[in-house]
This record gives sequence, structure tokens and C-alpha cells, in this order.
Amino acid sequence: MTGFFDSFALPFLHAIDAERAHNLTLFALERMPLPPLPAEHELLGQNLFGLDFPNPIGMAAGFDKDARVPDPLLHLGFGFTEVGTLTPRPQPGNPKPRLFRLRDDRGVINRFGFNNGGHSAAHDRLAARNARGGIVGVNIGANKDSDDRAADYVAGIEAFADVAAYFTINISSPNTPGLRDLQQAAALDDLLARALDARDALAATEPRRPVLLKIAPDLTLDDLDDIVRVARARRIDGMIVSNTTISRPDFLRDDARRESGGLSGAPLFSLATRMLAQTFARVEGQFPLIGVGGVDSPEATWAKIEAGANLIQLYSALVYEGLGLVTRIKQGLVERLKARKLTGIGPAVGSGVQNWI
Repeated sequence: MTGFFDSFALPFLHAIDAERAHNLTLFALERMPLPPLPAEHELLGQNLFGLDFPNPIGMAAGFDKDARVPDPLLHLGFGFTEVGTLTPRPQPGNPKPRLFRLRDDRGVINRFGFNNGGHSAAHDRLAARNARGGIVGVNIGANKDSDDRAADYVAGIEAFADVAAYFTINISSPNTPGLRDLQQAAALDDLLARALDARDALAATEPRRPVLLKIAPDLTLDDLDDIVRVARARRIDGMIVSNTTISRPDFLRDDARRESGGLSGAPLFSLATRMLAQTFARVEGQFPLIGVGGVDSPEATWAKIEAGANLIQLYSALVYEGLGLVTRIKQGLVERLKARKLTGIGPAVGSGVQNWI
């Protein structure tokens, strides 16, 4: 099935507007017959945050904003998937066009602005498939016009506590004005305190859901020091490193580089991986990390693991590599683990961090 998509559908999708191509992909995935769940190699499994991940490759937030296709993604080989970003009330996001391919650089720029249908509709979809299992995280955010953004994150935890395998607090999107201000120490401490209190208050009736924090790759190291200090003090369950970047590397060639928004894909790899390694060094094993940004091959995946990632997420690379990339990455990981006589991914995590800091 992935072979058909990559050989025939991908060229067609590249010939049309990027956002329309994305929507057509979701439409097709919603209607495809679910293949059997793939058999996973035992070397790829991990228990993290109290969850059993069959393999370390996840779909990053942003692909399935409204929880339309978590099961097709899991059946196509992802070890987990993350829906959202979801806000309490529906919002249209920023004006179109707002998604741009940088073909010459194998990158993507988006300025969506948390376009989504709101908590209620997504919750209904997740509740309808909840008995099927699989690890489906929920990425939560704040409405653009919210008077109390921390309250929006609390509302997200309360809304999805019965269906989320884990939560991601997204304070690092560059496309909602002022959102990244929540990465400042005082604001972050207040936000995490309220979000975690809400999570813990629900523990009497719902399982204790892990809460992860997603950060930007554009932080200064002083800012990162503050974030990790607050995250460790508040005892969050993990961090995701990183979101898209507002920077534009000098090596970009495609004319679309001039568009505003967050840059992802191959041009983000080095920046995001350096931030991952710096975060790993500061976390000191207190909680696991998910590495995101520029993952487009088994080699890039292995580099993220060596820089400190227990798990990996990808999205933009699928625009260029197709859905078969997931299987290729998993095969490459197994080959590397066997070649190094490792019993799993854990022993490799952080083994090359010195190459990035």
C-alpha cells in the first residue's frame, strides 16, 4: 500500500497546492482499508512514560490536526502518533496560502496558526476509536484570542484525559503571536503547575497521563537552562525537541524561503539536533526525550538517538520520501543495533551527544 502511494500518488500530490495535497492525503487515509498491524522487531520496543512503544517512530503533531487518521497511521507502521495541535474552540488559523514546499532544500514552511476544529469534535473521534488501542498522544494549545492561555491547556487536559495516551504542551509554535513567551521561566512554571495539577486531579477517575513539553529550536542556552530547570522541578514526564524554526539558514536555495512561518524538514536537522543534545545534557536522565526535526533517513534517525532521543517523530520528510520511509527507518535501526550487538535502543541513547555540543 505504501509502495502504491509513493509511486503513484506522491507525484500527483506534488503537482498541486501543498495544503490541498495534505487534505487529499487525509481524505484517502480516512477511507483506506486498514492493513494488519505490522510485526515489529523486538529490538525496537521500549517502555517509556509507562507506555509500551512497539517501535520508536512517531508521526509528529501537525499532520493529523483533528484526530482523523490515527489508526491508518498506526497500521502503516508508526509506533505512535500525535494528533493536534488542538485548541478549546475551533479556529480557522491564518489566511491561505500558508503551507509551502522548499523542493530545492527538501524543506517545508508553514504558518497555519493552530487551525483545528476544537476539542469536542476531536474528542468524539478519539472516543470512537479508543478501544482499538495503540499510542495516540494529544498535542494541546491555546486559542489565538484567549484571555488566559494557561487555562486553555488545562481545558485540553480535562477534555482528553479519557482518550489521550499522553499529552504534549505546545508552547513553541511560531505561528500564534506571543505563544513562545510561555517558554519564559515564570510563565512556564505557572503553566506547568496548573496543567499538572489538572492531570493529577483527574487521576482518581482516569489513568495518570504523561505530560510532555515541546520546545523551540531557537532558544538561547540560557533560556534552555531555565526551561529544563522548571521542567525538572515540576517533574514533567518528558520533552519534545523541537518545533519548527523561525531562522532561515544561509544555505537555503528555494524561493519559498522568503515566506514567513516555521521551517521544518531537512534544513532543520542540524539546529534541532544540537538543541536535542543540549537538552539531553541538562536533563541528566530525569526523563526521556523525543527528537524531531529533519528526520528523513535511517542515518538521521540514528543521529537523533545518539544525540539523546529515546523516540523520534517525523512529518515533513514524508512530503519527499513517502510513507515507505517509516519501514526503511525501522529496518535501518535494526541493522545498526545488530551490527553493534546492542539489546535495544536504550544503550545507544546519548552515546554521541558530544558530537553536537
